[in-house]
Amino acid sequence: MPHYPYKPFIWDKNETLSRDEIRAVQFIRLRETMRRCTAVPFYRKKFDELGLEFDSIRSVDDIVKLPLTTKSDLRDNYPLGFLAVSRDDVVRYHGSTGTTGKPTIMAYTQADIELWANLCARFLVSGGLQSHHTVQIAFGYGLFTGGFGLHYGVECVGAAVVPAAAGNTKRQIMLLKDMQADAMVCTPSYALTIVDAIKSEKIDQSELSLKLAFLGGEPWTEQMRESLESTINIKGSNNYGLSEVIGPGVSGECQSRSGMHFQEDHFIVECIDPDTLQPVPEGTQGELVISSISREAMPILRYRTRDIAVLYSGRCDCGRETLRMSRVIGRSDDMLIIRGVNIFPSQIEEALLSVEGAAPHYQIVLDRPKTLDEVKVRVEVDRNLLSDKMIDMVQLKARIETAIQQITGLHLQVELLPPMTLERYEGKAKRVIDNRNLLEKK
Repeated sequence: MPHYPYKPFIWDKNETLSRDEIRAVQFIRLRETMRRCTAVPFYRKKFDELGLEFDSIRSVDDIVKLPLTTKSDLRDNYPLGFLAVSRDDVVRYHGSTGTTGKPTIMAYTQADIELWANLCARFLVSGGLQSHHTVQIAFGYGLFTGGFGLHYGVECVGAAVVPAAAGNTKRQIMLLKDMQADAMVCTPSYALTIVDAIKSEKIDQSELSLKLAFLGGEPWTEQMRESLESTINIKGSNNYGLSEVIGPGVSGECQSRSGMHFQEDHFIVECIDPDTLQPVPEGTQGELVISSISREAMPILRYRTRDIAVLYSGRCDCGRETLRMSRVIGRSDDMLIIRGVNIFPSQIEEALLSVEGAAPHYQIVLDRPKTLDEVKVRVEVDRNLLSDKMIDMVQLKARIETAIQQITGLHLQVELLPPMTLERYEGKAKRVIDNRNLLEKK
């Protein structure tokens, strides 16, 4: 049965722990997690190689002595080499889709499932969800953790679920209208697709009850949020998670929207330089490394997320003292290096959304016809500002190219496209098309 929130917009009293209390909880759970990890051959071998014993960990800061874990490690031990409990104790399996290789399978005990639901309830309540609301979930259900994680989180709060799953946009809109859903859960790019359809079908705002959108699963920008909120008058909240750690629920925004709060009583987060693997100063972008310190079935130590973000400390206006993270800026393994300059797709998106007339639908196409990279940014024109006057489109193209150069330092070629030209995605959008065949040209 769901319980009432501890305070308005705070689901669990542990969200309000002081820094000293957080550190004390983390130390106890880190030591316990290290003990559970001795049941995993990968970690047992690493501990032996590094000469690590329980006494080696005397504070949370000593976590840097523990081995890093990568997605390759999980794949090398596919499917259940990281299982720390008997299979009799497992009640659920989730994992990645395996589109870039073998999937990473993650196991859950009943206690893990209950923890996961509570973590999702935390960020849902902090974003404004209440027990009398109805929530339409347009995430995929299956191995992907998004659908089930949010589903159980919504039910934990006591709100009603419309498990629409991903896809079939016309049906999504029909359900939003007929079921009068108060909140929507999906990826930011699919939210754009739904908004486009609402606009194209000329649906009046009064026909919808939407007030909230909980968006995650891929990086997105503040400009995209502003565009969504101004178009259909909803409040969009950002959240973060990944299947290898537990799924959604690792961090999420509060009403202040000044960063996503980590659930630090269940996770220890670090921010490192992806090249040197050394910690970066607070306020500096780096790769997030996360340890799950409460999971039973598959505890994970120092998992390299490959997600680039910035960490902030200090008491938030909401009263929480947990570390906060910025939006995910990009990934250390899909960062684009163009003419010696490191750029992320999110920077292109930021530039596009700063220019009136550019729609938030784009693709970055990379080619290498000879020895130099060529980059083209294909972007749709906002239907309201589409013009048959060539001078208008030439000027729009120039404004976009200038905005991109101001943010990235690169002059990239822009190709303007009519509305609805680019493929729409029901899950994560494919923003980068890399035709360079780099492996063949080494």
